[in-house]
Amino acid sequence: MNIIHTVFYFVMSIGVLVAVHEFGHFWVARRVGVKVLRFSIGFGHIVWRFQKNPNTTEYVLSLIPLGGYVKMVDEREGEVSADDLPMAFNRKPLLARTAIVAAGPVFNLVLAVALFWSVLVIGEMGIKPVLGTALPNSIAEQAGFSEGDEIIAVNDEITPTWTQAMSSIMSTALEGESNIAVKVKSSDMIESVKTLHVDASQTQNPDALYAKLGLKLFSPSLPAIIGNVLDNGAAKTAGFKSNDIILRANDTPVTQWQQWVDIVKASPNQALQILIERDGVQSTLILTPNAEGKVGASVQVPESLVKSFQVHYSLSPLDAIPAAFSTTYHYSTSTVKMMGQMFAGRASLENLSGPISIAQYAGQSAEMGLVHFLKFMGLISVSLGVLNLLPIPVLDGGHLFFFAIEGLKGSPVSERVQLFFQKIGIVFLGLLMATAMFMDVGRLFH
Repeated sequence: MNIIHTVFYFVMSIGVLVAVHEFGHFWVARRVGVKVLRFSIGFGHIVWRFQKNPNTTEYVLSLIPLGGYVKMVDEREGEVSADDLPMAFNRKPLLARTAIVAAGPVFNLVLAVALFWSVLVIGEMGIKPVLGTALPNSIAEQAGFSEGDEIIAVNDEITPTWTQAMSSIMSTALEGESNIAVKVKSSDMIESVKTLHVDASQTQNPDALYAKLGLKLFSPSLPAIIGNVLDNGAAKTAGFKSNDIILRANDTPVTQWQQWVDIVKASPNQALQILIERDGVQSTLILTPNAEGKVGASVQVPESLVKSFQVHYSLSPLDAIPAAFSTTYHYSTSTVKMMGQMFAGRASLENLSGPISIAQYAGQSAEMGLVHFLKFMGLISVSLGVLNLLPIPVLDGGHLFFFAIEGLKGSPVSERVQLFFQKIGIVFLGLLMATAMFMDVGRLFH
């Protein structure tokens, strides 16, 4: 069921993003007088088609939903009837052809703005970015962060939730920013700005950078009482239930949840004799944490404590418009900078995500709720728009690059030259996809 859930939301999200992209080409082509023969979502075997009559556009859905295309009348792709010649793509002015090609990526960026606007208006519930004690020898410790500091803004960008704060810090660092100004409010309500100094060598791997930052979410002291128990975890197998009070692990008395976590982490694949109290009756269970030192059980958190750390962040429909454009611009420039750093060897290939990772993110974000799924789609829409604008032959950006040369020299680039560079582009994209798939498979076994 989990695989079906993941595949469904992956297909749905990619289908929508591809449809919007291709609709951009289709809509502008029709507006400038180019005849569209086929509008296709997906590749491979056709599962559905509709055409009002032989002289109108054929609409197609195909089996593999990882792309799409708009087929226009074009003398370079086959014989064109005399009646259709005025509506051929290749006979349109340079400006019209440029608008048609650019429309796909532009529509993806416009969709991203709409999605981020929706997220900002709906609002999201998050955890206040209140910090715990910074890890020893970390960047945060060197910057002087203290337990109880609440992050207010990162480089003047307001960050009301933990997710927004860490996302802003991480993306800024990965873009190559060496000094990140973090505005905080101490537990004494005193505001100050502390600077995270990030060396370029520390941005090669996102996971390693996160660990090196040493920023931890504040964790209040809680009694060792079981909250939720996962179905497939070691705790479930051992017989633990919600509300169980942990009294002792082997010969060590347990009073606090963090103490219990430390014991479990230190005992991977080791059988522990656990004394618990359930409904006033004490009993002993045998628990064996997995190889990662986890048991599949969470702490019971009082509802009043949860509410005290929750924050709801939203904007009015009017205020959300510039914020949505700003968010789209931020992720677009971040994507370009990250690609540049990867090509230059200054950023790890771990930043690449292939279809497997994207499918996992789609399923996970959908499970977390509508706002998270819309945000995920916004990010993928930005990536799709930016990627297609890169000056790589085969992609829309490659065609735009040839159009730019045509504008400068006054005549189209020869088909022989275009074909040569398109072959190079196909090889490059093939290698990029293969690398992304390799990274995906590696993550599955990590």
